[in-house]
Amino acid sequence: MAYLIAGLGNIGAEYANTRHNIGFTVLDSFAKESGTSFISGRYGSTAEISLRGHKLVLLKPSTYMNLSGKAVNYWLGAGKIKEENLLVVVDDLALPFGSMRLRKQGSDGGHNGLKSINECLGNTAYARLRIGIGDNFNKGGQVDYVLGRWNGEEEKELPFITDRAVEIIKAFVTVGADCAMNQFNKRQNP
Repeated sequence: MAYLIAGLGNIGAEYANTRHNIGFTVLDSFAKESGTSFISGRYGSTAEISLRGHKLVLLKPSTYMNLSGKAVNYWLGAGKIKEENLLVVVDDLALPFGSMRLRKQGSDGGHNGLKSINECLGNTAYARLRIGIGDNFNKGGQVDYVLGRWNGEEEKELPFITDRAVEIIKAFVTVGADCAMNQFNKRQNP
């Protein structure tokens, strides 16, 4: 069975290592752990991983965050992947830094990447792994915070966060969304 794991972010050196690119960071970590690398293609870079008989297509869209749906929709079609086998990895301001929530569906929560995917797919019935980036910014500073680089303390925690996110992705594929949600959403977050 094939799965599309879409990590959201923005391309370009100016966005590397920023909070908004946590989706890219998680997929980079997964690819590295699996000994594979990304290849540039239409609407994004992809890497393929085999996991217990399942084919995983890791996608880092090159469309920029606000047009993520275009890339996700294209790669679902190109890979003949069912929407129920889509998992989107995304940053979330509403969650404390490092905490994670796996959901089978839901609103965009004001996230432009999810909004674009909802519009392109015509529904919100796809899984998403929300990774908390916290909300440690002053009024009016949201954009600078989200597009800002990790601070020193956050950067030290990133390897643990990405490892846990990869573990959740693997569980989503191997045991299904419900079991993965039961296993990981109830765990105490950092």
